[in-house]
Amino acid sequence: MYLFFGGRSSKTFKPKKNIPEGTHQYDLMKHAAATLGSGNLRLAVMLPEGEDLNEWVAVNTVDFFNQINMLYGTITEFCTEESCPVMSAGPKYEYHWADGQTVKKPIKCSAPKYIDYLMTWVQDQLDDETLFPSKIGVPFPKNFLSIAKTILKRLFRVYAHIYHQHFSEVVQLGEEAHLNTSFKHFIFFVQEFSLIEKRELAPLQELIEKLTSKDKDTKPTH
Repeated sequence: MYLFFGGRSSKTFKPKKNIPEGTHQYDLMKHAAATLGSGNLRLAVMLPEGEDLNEWVAVNTVDFFNQINMLYGTITEFCTEESCPVMSAGPKYEYHWADGQTVKKPIKCSAPKYIDYLMTWVQDQLDDETLFPSKIGVPFPKNFLSIAKTILKRLFRVYAHIYHQHFSEVVQLGEEAHLNTSFKHFIFFVQEFSLIEKRELAPLQELIEKLTSKDKDTKPTH
């Protein structure tokens, strides 16, 4: 589903997460890629008829992880201990890391460290077959959607950090259109299934309104 990425983007921050060929999730991913290709993002996020919501959320969560992985991979040289000593999204929002398992009490850390912890944590969730089953017939856990919500909430913070602290570098690299398309796709998806609370989206609220208002009147006809 990597329709938006050009030259530099082959450099990922973490290894790309692949969905095994021959699985139903792989077919779903191909369906999503084809719909994305039509350019209608609102249509692309809708649950395909007769499909399982958990499976659809799983496939898209993996895809967003890979997209953010690539986007952040393009700007790692600018996101350093010196330039970003705290993980923030503008002056009003600062994030402290805790995963609830190994780190129970939130710790203050630099943005590169926070994003490293975050992406490693997401990777571990995606690789866990009991949480993200890739084999046909293996059921999703009952609390799957709440797991996905936590992952997506945290992935949003990487977008928020990139927009607030590194947007000028993204523009310099010519990756602005990729970032905007990826983020817009992400927002349409989480809005379609109410996966992130509005207060969590506050650091980019103005941008979200700008990106989504243009599409309010367009009906999915193409």
